Amino acid sequence: MKKYLFIDRDGTLVSEPEDHQVDAVSKVRFVPQVIPALLTLKQAGWTLVMVSNQDGLGTSSFPLETFTPAHEFILQTLSSQGIEFEQVLICPHKPEDHCACRKPELGLVMAYLKDASWDREHSYFIGDRETDLQMGANMGIKALRLKDPQALEPCTDPDALTWDEIAELLTRRQRITTVERHTKETQIKVSVNLDESGHNAFNTGIGFFDHMLDQIAVHGGFSLTVEAHGDLEVDAHHTIEDTGIVLGQALKEALLDKRGIGRFGFALPMDEVYALVFADSVNEDPADKTAVALDISGRPYSVLNFKGRFTESMVGDFPTQMTEHFFASLAVSMGLTLHMQVTEGNCHHQIEALFKAFGRALRRAIAVSGSELPSSKGAL
Repeated sequence: MKKYLFIDRDGTLVSEPEDHQVDAVSKVRFVPQVIPALLTLKQAGWTLVMVSNQDGLGTSSFPLETFTPAHEFILQTLSSQGIEFEQVLICPHKPEDHCACRKPELGLVMAYLKDASWDREHSYFIGDRETDLQMGANMGIKALRLKDPQALEPCTDPDALTWDEIAELLTRRQRITTVERHTKETQIKVSVNLDESGHNAFNTGIGFFDHMLDQIAVHGGFSLTVEAHGDLEVDAHHTIEDTGIVLGQALKEALLDKRGIGRFGFALPMDEVYALVFADSVNEDPADKTAVALDISGRPYSVLNFKGRFTESMVGDFPTQMTEHFFASLAVSMGLTLHMQVTEGNCHHQIEALFKAFGRALRRAIAVSGSELPSSKGAL
């Protein structure tokens, strides 16, 4: 779907002069960084539309003869740099005219609003005034206020952004998703944000499992919320299994096209136990203890290898045998190749070490360090 940037002109593309009329070429001063920012946004897939109020245009107070040369200079300069507008929409009326096309009224953009084919969720109105923000709200799209560093009156809006900041905000990959799964046995909702941490919440009805999910988020360095309602009156199996499935789906979706992510190994000692989660090493002879153990490969496979068995069947309200089943469910739904190993010791520590080590390995695997797809095959 086509996504749009509806952009004001004066105060947004070019700085406003003291008399508020850009009626001469000598008055044209482009807002700092507007050209590189618009090029970045164009390359990221946005289509540009100019929407401008020009009070009294065509009257004796603002004749076309003075407006046109400056306006054409603006368009030609931007065009020479590769910046084109699908349409240039101008309201020539004054406030006292009470027209239907003066921002924030919708007359200028009515044809766009009648077209249901464009992407409203990822389209924006960009301007420097309250009327621009209201215009975006009236159109049902998000609005961003521009801060012009060379404006005659400094902008006091703490949410205002420079063109550099707008370009960075809109082109930043949002690795955020929410996945829900409802069956006769469980209702699961998982939300992840791979690029922020510290906003975690868990409610599965299984206290120890909530604690373990928190270990994945904290050590994985991302935000995770899990809301799960399952048939705990039967047992914990379905809730734990389905949470693994939905968490894997959420992580897979949040990784987008996987460009720039890394693959690393990690070993975690915890008290008397030692948990290993290797990632992105070459699959060598098992004798040299190197394995592809956390590979976001699209090829689901999991191995949980114990040098010592769990010493208890339950930790709190969590069945220890569900540890392997949880990670297997997660690996399949995420498309993850996963090898895990833990030594003997206190059962609580064994399981916690596995969850922590998984989080640490995942932190390194999902970290973005560039834009290349980390695969010689060109696909993951």
